[in-house]
Amino acid sequence: MMSAASTPSPLLRRARPPGDDGLVAHITPANAGWEFVSLAVHRLTAGGVVQRAADAEEVAVIVLEGRATVRAGDHTFPDLGSRTSVFDGPPPPLVLVEPGLPVEVSAASEALVAIASAPGGEAHLTRAFTPEEILVETRGAGNTQRRVHHLLPSAVPAGRLLAFEVFTPAGNWSSFPPHKHDTENPPVEARLEELYFYRFARPAGFAVQRVYTPDGELDETVVARDNDVVLVPRGYHVVGAAPGYDCYYLNVMAGPGREWRFTVDPDHAWLMDWDPGRPQETNQEHDGGPR
Repeated sequence: MMSAASTPSPLLRRARPPGDDGLVAHITPANAGWEFVSLAVHRLTAGGVVQRAADAEEVAVIVLEGRATVRAGDHTFPDLGSRTSVFDGPPPPLVLVEPGLPVEVSAASEALVAIASAPGGEAHLTRAFTPEEILVETRGAGNTQRRVHHLLPSAVPAGRLLAFEVFTPAGNWSSFPPHKHDTENPPVEARLEELYFYRFARPAGFAVQRVYTPDGELDETVVARDNDVVLVPRGYHVVGAAPGYDCYYLNVMAGPGREWRFTVDPDHAWLMDWDPGRPQETNQEHDGGPR
């Protein structure tokens, strides 16, 4: 007996075949149903060019793979790039562009470039961040261990954008324990929209992501594949990488403010201090957050 096809989750956006501009993912407030975060990811051939007109948004250009030159108004940042694949190791270069400047990205080789944006905040800055300036941190333990690249954390001046990379080994969990940041309740929690752009070390790889609210009004579990995007407009969220498939995702967040303050699901809060060698014991120190 054949079952009816399930309705696709509104939180999952499948990768598209690259068009003339190499676009593989495109999220806007209009198609996401939210207020702040936009993302365009382009897979460019050598010599390929992407242009973005000036508007009132802050922009972050991240050269995820390959090499490219970024121009923002009168500023030129030549030959940026640190890796052939996101799994090569070092963080990528990033260019933060203040509102009101046009942006052009010219690929010097095959390149994967993410262009994130959000309405401009109080800080108006245009500058490049080198891989050496980006904090690399290992978080968690056992099957919650993951590596985090703090591309544009709240400690770095910017308008509204926050950005991180997370590398989750095959079979491990990240964004863990489940946490949310959908309520403006300082200093306990800050409202931030968030998206996840996924890559996998093997093209057949996949991850499972759950997004849910305490009242159960939203409870979606999706399977993300290579170049897919998952939206987190609200609710607790957590990611599990399938065994055999190392997982990467780029997080982009923005909201009314720029502080990353979250609430952990009370049912799983004990895992903030989990020692996998002593799973029933806790202590008072933790790794600083679930990224």
